[in-house]
Amino acid sequence: MIYFDNSATTQISPEALTTYNTVSQKIWGNPSSLHNLGETAWNLLQQSRKQIADLFSVQPGEIVFTSGGSEGDNWVIKGTALAKQQFGKHIITSSVEHAAVRNSLHQLEELGFDVTYLPVDGEGRVDPAAVQEAIRPDTIMVSIMAVNNEIGTVQPIKEIGKILNNYPRIHFMVDAVQAIGKGLDDVVFSDRVDFATFSGHKFHAPRGTGFVYKKNGRQLMPLVNGGGQEQGLRGGTENTPGDAAMAKAIRLMKEKETVTVQREREVKQRIMDHLKDFPHVKVFSKNDAGFAPHILCFAIVGVRGETVVHAFEDQGIYLSTTSACSSKKDTETSTLSAMKVPQNIAECAVRVSLGDQNTLAEAEQFNQTFDELYAGFKKILD
Repeated sequence: MIYFDNSATTQISPEALTTYNTVSQKIWGNPSSLHNLGETAWNLLQQSRKQIADLFSVQPGEIVFTSGGSEGDNWVIKGTALAKQQFGKHIITSSVEHAAVRNSLHQLEELGFDVTYLPVDGEGRVDPAAVQEAIRPDTIMVSIMAVNNEIGTVQPIKEIGKILNNYPRIHFMVDAVQAIGKGLDDVVFSDRVDFATFSGHKFHAPRGTGFVYKKNGRQLMPLVNGGGQEQGLRGGTENTPGDAAMAKAIRLMKEKETVTVQREREVKQRIMDHLKDFPHVKVFSKNDAGFAPHILCFAIVGVRGETVVHAFEDQGIYLSTTSACSSKKDTETSTLSAMKVPQNIAECAVRVSLGDQNTLAEAEQFNQTFDELYAGFKKILD
């Protein structure tokens, strides 16, 4: 089996799984309890929080545990709206955001908020000047993803941050789910970013784990009210085993990040070099600094994406159409549509998303399989 769908989810690492099982069995007290079992669990939770904070050079109090990226996106967007609605109801975002951001904003629009959806260029990138142009006196938030989950575009977060330095009261949120472990920490944690969201299952942590980076001093209303957990920002008994396992997964990921990024770039390039020779193939991603190392989106024009996905699956190679969150829905591909790619081409798009375990040998096997499948598809393309 060759697994090229790491942007959808990753397999939990053996080390993270061991941590999860050990904590579940031995440190199972409620961190809010006053007795020794609770104190032990509380200390482990804080140790996990500090480990993550240290790895990203932020403060432990700026790390808030969640259940994943979608919760983080919903919370920061709606929490900002609730906290700042007396100052304004205008939010700026891009036209290529993840569904968790997009649908949260649609819900706010139904409640009377005004959202500006910025266009993107032919590479799926927002123009920072468009952000400047869109800012109004009643703007309370700008939300731009770090890495596009469909074609891998790295957004100009630093440049947008420089613009927002002139507007200190506007919250700046970055969906960083696809950026973690990809050599992009300087983008995600640039000085002007107020919030960044992360999902554990994208980097070999258990599903149902994640965290939000919340800059000290930024106001945010809770989305889940409860017993005062997570500094009163997210109620509910903490997922101590999951959070400890996530901290372990992040540490392991960071230890080999440089090697992983280099290998992903090499694997991606090997496939791209092969695809460029086929007349019916359209490649949407690039492999320079403007694109993440792990995402490659292409289309065999004339063959629907789901047909290509299942054809590779029959050969033991797993990829996806575009975003796994919407691949089973009969909807337009949001990023490619925003890039003005014709719908008949966009519906043919598939995504290869790499991880730290993928190799050049797998790229060669992919290319060989592609040749065989393309020969079969060519009968309907010519």
